[in-house]
Amino acid sequence: MAFYRPEPTMQEHLAALIDRLAAEGRPGLHDRIAVTWVRYDQSSPATGSGCGASWADQKLIYPASVVKLMYAVAAEHWLERDFLPDSEEFRRALLDMLADSSNDATGLVVDLLTGTTSGPALRSPAWEQWQQQRLAVNRWLWDLGWPELDRVNCCQKTWGEGPYGREKAFYGEANANRNALCTAAVGRMLEAVMTDGVLSPPACQRLKTRLLRSLDQEVRAADPENQVDGFLGEGLPAGSTLWSKAGWMSQARHDAAWWASGDEAPNLLVVFTEGAELANDEALLPAIAHNLAFFATSA
Repeated sequence: MAFYRPEPTMQEHLAALIDRLAAEGRPGLHDRIAVTWVRYDQSSPATGSGCGASWADQKLIYPASVVKLMYAVAAEHWLERDFLPDSEEFRRALLDMLADSSNDATGLVVDLLTGTTSGPALRSPAWEQWQQQRLAVNRWLWDLGWPELDRVNCCQKTWGEGPYGREKAFYGEANANRNALCTAAVGRMLEAVMTDGVLSPPACQRLKTRLLRSLDQEVRAADPENQVDGFLGEGLPAGSTLWSKAGWMSQARHDAAWWASGDEAPNLLVVFTEGAELANDEALLPAIAHNLAFFATSA
């Protein structure tokens, strides 16, 4: 059961779009892309009130920096429950993790959420205890009872050069324990944040502030890592307001976006892609967003 009402017309349009994009020189696209797309009827929608369509939305994929959205929501929950002390430094890390996608900030957030630290290999029983603590975010996500989160894995830090020591060991053989999300899980969490459906309104508002992106060309030109150019935001109509979290590495280009134009009802779109060719394809995500945004306004 999806967190939105399936809409056959949207499903047909999405499938046709993927067919066309594959035919434009992207062989194998059908097997290397996952999409969750939701449209809403009101400018301030309630949780679960949208209609939508999907493509491979249950497929678990390495989420790159999109996992930082999950860590940010968990952090606000921890703060609400007084599971950890608030501080200016922690707030700075949360902002940098989402707004600038800082891996260093993410490392601090994961350490604080789980009571663990990186370092050399550990011996038993300290090693077993460390691994159990690192699963704290997973346990919270699973306890939400959302079917989209049943199989997700959010227990690893994000890296520039890669993990070492106990972090490398925790990845397991062939990286079997690396982070894994599906677009349905990310879509449901993003919707819950934007509709105050997972935390208190003040906590959700703090998250929204960190996710807000500028579509202004001068602002984007001044920040080459703006999470708009080459991602969904680039394809949106002028004047749109965008909240998003992108992820990019050598084998993935992802984005999770919520946008609205003026007083119009918002849209949600999560796109994951796999493989080096699609990771380097700066035109694909903007093309998807442009097409689906136009459909939303013309339907």
